[in-house]
Amino acid sequence: MYETAGSLVSNDFVLLFSPMSKMKNIIWPQVILFGDSITQFSFQLNGWGSEIANKLARKCDVVNRGLSGYNTRWAKVVLPRILPPTASNPPVAVTIFFGANDCSLEDKNPQQHVPCEEFTQNLKDMVKYLASAGVPNDKVIFITPPPLHEASWEKECILKGCSLNRLNSVTGQYAQACVQTAGQCGVDVLDLWSLMQKDGQDFTVYLADGLHLSVKGNQFVAEHLWRLLESRVADLPFILPYWGDVDAKNPENSLLSD
Repeated sequence: MYETAGSLVSNDFVLLFSPMSKMKNIIWPQVILFGDSITQFSFQLNGWGSEIANKLARKCDVVNRGLSGYNTRWAKVVLPRILPPTASNPPVAVTIFFGANDCSLEDKNPQQHVPCEEFTQNLKDMVKYLASAGVPNDKVIFITPPPLHEASWEKECILKGCSLNRLNSVTGQYAQACVQTAGQCGVDVLDLWSLMQKDGQDFTVYLADGLHLSVKGNQFVAEHLWRLLESRVADLPFILPYWGDVDAKNPENSLLSD
């Protein structure tokens, strides 16, 4: 035993945690969720992001990089700050979930509005950047904005002192552009706008305020996104031994081995 900073430290502790130790750091794979508020809020209770993170516990870190209010014009600027081009551990998957702000009506919400042609190009630019940072196209998943319930969203707009600033038909144009761009880039896409309205179903059950997701909407996204993610993470091993497999007499033998 020896004394440091006013406390006694065991020699075994010093040996185990010595900077000279040959222990290898554990590199946790990552799935990055990149998007606007629908992604930012996805780690709330019953959120789709938290559901994905739960499925990947002990296998992968699910990193929430949702930025409320952002559009693709701003997203492509900050993407290199979120995933540096020199990252030593490229993510095993990246979701790109934008469009709900880009599709704002220009005359009602010019700050967030991005023309559809630019929206398309921004998506392509982000895919191109990710490829340069070690994330190939087959590890990227686009997610289209969900449908918009105008009557509900208009109530929210009025509470904020503005008029209705989005239309479901326009949201659909951006969703379609996202799907087409995914095909051009060779990436998978989760078309929420179409799926939530399939066969004329009442999509309002998926929305909390006409734009953001309800609990049922979060469940819908988690279920459908997992179908696309599962194959990308299927080979990820369980990190660190199951507790029942740890050598209780010599735990270091189990916990410090590769």
